[in-house]
Amino acid sequence: MNLKGKQIVLGVTGGIAAYKAADLCSRLVKVGADVHVVMTDAATQFVSPLTFQALTHRPVSVDMFALLRDTDITHVSLGHSADLLIVAPATANTLAKLSLGLADNLLTTTALATRSPILIAPAMETGMWENRVTQAHAATLRDRGVHVIGPAEGRLASGAVGAGRMVEPAEIVEEARRILGQTGDLAGLRLVVSAGGTRESLDPVRYIGNRSSGKMGYALARAARDRGANVILVSAPTSLDAPRGVSLLVVESAQQMHDAVMAQLAGCDALIMAAAVADYRPDEVSNQKIKKGAGRWVLNLERTPDILDTVSERREQIGRPLILVGFAAETENLLVNAEGKLKRKGLDLIVANDITATGSGFGVDTNQVVLLDGVDSTALPLLSKEEVAHLILNRVREMLHGKGRTPDADGGV
Repeated sequence: MNLKGKQIVLGVTGGIAAYKAADLCSRLVKVGADVHVVMTDAATQFVSPLTFQALTHRPVSVDMFALLRDTDITHVSLGHSADLLIVAPATANTLAKLSLGLADNLLTTTALATRSPILIAPAMETGMWENRVTQAHAATLRDRGVHVIGPAEGRLASGAVGAGRMVEPAEIVEEARRILGQTGDLAGLRLVVSAGGTRESLDPVRYIGNRSSGKMGYALARAARDRGANVILVSAPTSLDAPRGVSLLVVESAQQMHDAVMAQLAGCDALIMAAAVADYRPDEVSNQKIKKGAGRWVLNLERTPDILDTVSERREQIGRPLILVGFAAETENLLVNAEGKLKRKGLDLIVANDITATGSGFGVDTNQVVLLDGVDSTALPLLSKEEVAHLILNRVREMLHGKGRTPDADGGV
């Protein structure tokens, strides 16, 4: 969401991966960015400028000496208006030019003129990428603060397999979100977010689990990252991709999640427990697969450690204000159960949702929740989990401000 309304200059250079730039362009437009495409002459041999014009509904810039209707010099006007310059794919030739400060086409002159962050996605043959000269150019650019993503390993245009593939457009969008979020309203704050459903082993094959997909927790982690926070995501097993720019700690059981969360609390400003943590675990775990028998299988269960209870008890030992946010996934008596959990665990905020409601709860991309803080309750409409995440973070920021932990304009606290 932090890309909405941003001025993104997308530079496309002459490599076979130029076709991926069209996908990248489409993704940037879909999330609301204003995309201006600059192509090198070589790039037009791989993808027509008309393709990008159709995607952006804007003319594509190729000629360095063409003037805009208001007589602005193109590379200067684009460079000054950009919030982010992305070069994808970046060939070895363009990488060298950018490193050396050469300016012989519209893209390289725009790169020199801009004061915005620059994100480069190299794409070339493995030998070219691994050449010491190319590596030196990439290192020079990194030293200057340019963000270099990739390249990835895989099958190349030549048929060989190795490093040199342009990373996928979805990853570049994620990195763009991370870069533009560094000066967000949560910059300088440290958030721990839990996600997913824990698994309690019965034997090496079986476990007791729940239906949590982890989508809400991952949405919270991405949203906090996009607003500049330093995010530690403690995740039970999920099928979700790890968010770029987020410290990911993968755990399995409730005990492991408890230990990981407690280890991260030092210097933490807020803990958001979006994970579905098992309340019980088998009191005995077999080292070998339990074979099927003729009779019934009776399980004896014992309580798992309650993470929020432990954190609440140790709050004073942390040495700084800490905002605690919990979740209540209920099937009945939503508000009564949520309010009881809010008071019982000493939370600052609880997010309550009826998992039986259509489009709300486990495994879907939307959620309909009620936010309760012990004084007020706010019922939200059905929204995407990303939108819900930002509204939760708005409340967290307000609470941190009330406790003197709001970031200042320089990202300090």
